[in-house]
Amino acid sequence: MPASKLTEAERQTALPPLAETGWAAIPNQDAIRKILKFKSFSEAWAFMTRTALRAEKTNHHPEWSNSYNVVDITLTTHSCQGLSQLDIDLATFIDKITPQAEVQRNHGEPVSSLCQARYATRQA
Repeated sequence: MPASKLTEAERQTALPPLAETGWAAIPNQDAIRKILKFKSFSEAWAFMTRTALRAEKTNHHPEWSNSYNVVDITLTTHSCQGLSQLDIDLATFIDKITPQAEVQRNHGEPVSSLCQARYATRQA
């Protein structure tokens, strides 16, 4: 059965707890985003591997990018063109496996990886 968009009632129940952990709505898109900063590239890669295995198992894949220790994740369900329970489930899984990660809550700020920060320190 294809995924369907969350109803307004489902959104009111599911999204506030995710907002508390750093997930935020993306303007002009029915999607949520979270930016995670790990202690190292290896930790970021391990997180992405665990998430990729879950994504394959559920046939629901995030849009994401990785720069050294930072993983920027967007969740939306393309088949229904918006948020579905698949996104809520994957976001909840991600939250469970990332208690050690720092969350960048202000998505308007530039995203800077540890590698970029070290470079900037050396240049100063």
